[in-house]
Amino acid sequence: MADLQDQSRMDVMSRPLAVSAPGKVLLAGGYLVLERRYTGLVFALDARIHVLVQAPSDDDTRFHPPIWRPWDESDTYCTLIIVRSPQFTGAQWCYAFRAIEEGKGVKVEDLEDPWIAVDTRNKFLETALGYALSYVSSRIGSDIKPALITILADSDYYSHEVSSADDKGASAAQSRFIDFGVKLQQANKTGLGSSAALVTAFIAALLSFYLPREIFDISNDQGRARAHKLAQIAHSEAQGKIGSGFDVAAAVYGSCMYRRFSPSIFEGLGRPGDFNFAELLRCQVENPDGSNRWDYYINMGAVKWPSQVRLVLCDVDCGTATVGMAKKVLAWRAKNREEADVIWNRLQGETGGLSQLLTNLAGLENTIARASDQRLVTSTDRDDPEMPVRTIEGALNAVRETISEIRKLIQEMSTKADVPIEPPSQTKLLDFCTAIPGVLGGVVPGAGGYDAVALLVMNKDDVLDRLRMKLKDWEAISKEGNDEKPVRVRMLGVREDLDGVRVEAEEDYGAWLQ
Repeated sequence: MADLQDQSRMDVMSRPLAVSAPGKVLLAGGYLVLERRYTGLVFALDARIHVLVQAPSDDDTRFHPPIWRPWDESDTYCTLIIVRSPQFTGAQWCYAFRAIEEGKGVKVEDLEDPWIAVDTRNKFLETALGYALSYVSSRIGSDIKPALITILADSDYYSHEVSSADDKGASAAQSRFIDFGVKLQQANKTGLGSSAALVTAFIAALLSFYLPREIFDISNDQGRARAHKLAQIAHSEAQGKIGSGFDVAAAVYGSCMYRRFSPSIFEGLGRPGDFNFAELLRCQVENPDGSNRWDYYINMGAVKWPSQVRLVLCDVDCGTATVGMAKKVLAWRAKNREEADVIWNRLQGETGGLSQLLTNLAGLENTIARASDQRLVTSTDRDDPEMPVRTIEGALNAVRETISEIRKLIQEMSTKADVPIEPPSQTKLLDFCTAIPGVLGGVVPGAGGYDAVALLVMNKDDVLDRLRMKLKDWEAISKEGNDEKPVRVRMLGVREDLDGVRVEAEEDYGAWLQ
């Protein structure tokens, strides 16, 4: 059996392996998802972070000892992993690692090497690498080979002037992944959840590369559950054990209704280097004793998307002010529990209602389509040929009303907590967009603030073209009646996607792999 697993590992590691994970938008349930008694409606997006892992070539001298600094002053050298993000200037990281005795996991060190133009340290990468390799060591021991890892981001993860769609004559891979031409720390994110997608894709790619499929397979339920738990642990550690984890859940499972796990789940786990860490981590990820440590709730079946509706995200070129917003909102809630509970409970009802309305609308579309295909609506057509149309319109109107109610509750929360969840400039923009024919409504997603709006619109070319043209005028319109600088709004090319993490075909990445 061991020989078969070793052969399975060698077969996987002999070729490049690519994994991608989606971004997200928390359409409804912002601030609710911080508490276990509430759920949020989160949609995955078709903008993805891609991680490609491959064994280094024999002639790649960067991987030949002793060209990197040893772990200590002894003659012990460590295995090397090089991570590169070629869309950004100088974005490469060199990591040395080795398994530590007494089951303490794998220690990772960010090296400064003369061969590599090292950018600033990346805490999410470094943490994810340490946790992923520690878990790998708990399954296959310390025989972990060197690797070269490439990270690519779909263009809408960062604000940029030129769309990749304008690259005439470019290959599919070149068009999808543009060269941003700046250092990573200088790039402006569009708020699609890049850190959660990165950690998820990075961990899933490493586990898929190093472990035989009998132990880890991201395409089955067990593999996704293990990747999800490990990604939640690493992402929480990297960001200081804050956040609810909805973004990681969407990166793994796709669009869903989500209730957070209890923060106490991480107590006693420790970090790489702590005694017996690797085994404790394995127990957290695999749950071998059958105990229900993880108490999150993820329901993918509660989310369906109707073909007549499309999610549109707009990147607002304006300074964001989200730092500390959650703390201020929760502080107000703690002092005004009864008043806040009314808002929170009403928002929960509207959040579940929106999910149900979209799911019902998708089901109604399927019912009408099946009836039309089977010629079962002929008698209905004779009696009332407009009935299916009116039924669809009624469902769309209900979606409009629900989004409007969610906005009112967010505005009430914003006003009473004195926090700019929906600041006046975003109110003005959302009112402007909602007045455009074909736009059902919109919200400031997630924690709110100044940097993005999410819209539900009719999925028609003329509606999308009209919205795009109107938004071009927003810079001048936003200037009217105030002395503030005008604000540009860019309609992103992303839309909703039900899928989560998945394996990709390595040939889709072309020259980016080199």
